[in-house]
Amino acid sequence: MPDGVEILILDLLEWLSHRNRSYEETMDAWRTSGPKLPVWEDANERGLVCIEYSDAGSSVRVTAAGSELLKQSRPGNGLSCAPR
Repeated sequence: MPDGVEILILDLLEWLSHRNRSYEETMDAWRTSGPKLPVWEDANERGLVCIEYSDAGSSVRVTAAGSELLKQSRPGNGLSCAPR
């Protein structure tokens, strides 16, 4: 059974898979200041998300590893989270 942080990481991946999110939007929603729920930090360290920068700004995306984890953990969720 996944622990609380693992479930929240899956929630983050699912949230990101719905549409493009800026880094600022992602940090507003997911950055934590305490050590008990390091959702963004863990997802980033595990290579499940990445930040892409362009002239238009930043975009946080689910990586191939994040897509695979989401697919395995939440099959049939109807989301397409293939890496762009």
